[in-house]
Amino acid sequence: MTPHVVISDAKSTTVDHDLQRDILERYGAKAKSTITRTEDALLEELGDVAGLIVDAGVPVTARVLENAPSLEVVGRAGIGVDNVDLEAAADLGVTVVHNPTYSIDEVATHALSLLLACVRRVPTYDRQTRSKGWDWAEGQPVRRLQGSTIGFLGFGKIPRRLATMIQGFGCELLAHDPYLTENVVRTHNVELVGFEELLSRVDFLSIHVPYTDETEAMIDADALATMSDDAVLVNTARGPVVDTESLVVALEAGAIDFAGLDVTDPEPLPDDHPLLGLENAVVTPHVGWYSEASREQLSEEIAEDVGRVLIGETPRNEVTTDTQWV
Repeated sequence: MTPHVVISDAKSTTVDHDLQRDILERYGAKAKSTITRTEDALLEELGDVAGLIVDAGVPVTARVLENAPSLEVVGRAGIGVDNVDLEAAADLGVTVVHNPTYSIDEVATHALSLLLACVRRVPTYDRQTRSKGWDWAEGQPVRRLQGSTIGFLGFGKIPRRLATMIQGFGCELLAHDPYLTENVVRTHNVELVGFEELLSRVDFLSIHVPYTDETEAMIDADALATMSDDAVLVNTARGPVVDTESLVVALEAGAIDFAGLDVTDPEPLPDDHPLLGLENAVVTPHVGWYSEASREQLSEEIAEDVGRVLIGETPRNEVTTDTQWV
C-alpha cells in the first residue's frame, strides 16, 4: 500500500513542495500540499496519512497526534520543534525529525545584519532619506561597535558561528548557557557568565535559545530593566522568549535603545501592533533561515528523512525530548 504524506505550511511555501513530492516518490510515497493554521484544519487533512511535513506555524499537538492513528513520522521543516508535542509523539510511537544545521550561516548572518542595522541606525536613516531628508544628526547617538560588549543568550551552533563572524570587530564577547562548560565557550574566545551578569554587562544582546517552558518570557520587564538604557536587543530565536508588552514599554520609555527582531510574539504581528510604529525597532518577517541554498537543503533533507522512516530505515535527524540544543 502506498503511504501518503501531507506537506503543510502555515503561510505559503517554506519548503519546495514540488521537490519534496519528487523525493518522496522515490521512497514510494505519495504527497499532497496544503496550508493549515489550526488543529482542526490539520486534522481534516490527515485521515490515513503516514507522514506529515510542517513549518513552525502548524500545531502538531497531542490532540492532532492522538487523532491520526496512521501517522508514523512528523518532519519539522526547520530547527525548532516547539510546535510539535514531542512527549505525545513518543507515547504514540510517532518519529519526529527536523533539520538542525540547514540555516546556521543564514541565521547568524541575519542576526549580525539586524545588529549592525540597529547600531548604525539604518532604519532611521532610510526612512529619513525616503522622506527627502539628509541629516546625519537624525540618528544620534551612534556608538562605535569596536570596544563594545556583545552577549549571546544561548551558545549553540548559530551563536558560535555568529561569534566567529564578530571576532574581527574588536568586541568583548560574553555568553550565558547553563548547558555548556566553560571550556567549550572559551574555544570561541567567549566568556561564560551568569544570566544577570550577561544582562548587566552587555551593550548588545543576541538571543539564541529554543522556546521551552524554561525560556518563555525569559526576557521580561525585570530582565530589560537590568540592561543599560543604551543596550540593543536582537532576537532571531523564538518570539515568546521575549515578553513583547514589556519590550514595547522599554523601547517607548528609552529603557533600552533599539531592538532588531526577526521573530515576534504574536507572529505575524497585527497591522496595528505598537512594535510596528516604533522608530527604535526593526522587524523582519521570520526570514533569518532563508537563502535559496538553505531552502533547497531543508526541502531535500526533511523529505529524505521522512522517506527513510516510511521504508523502515533510521532517520538522520530524529529529535526527542532528550535532544540537547547545542
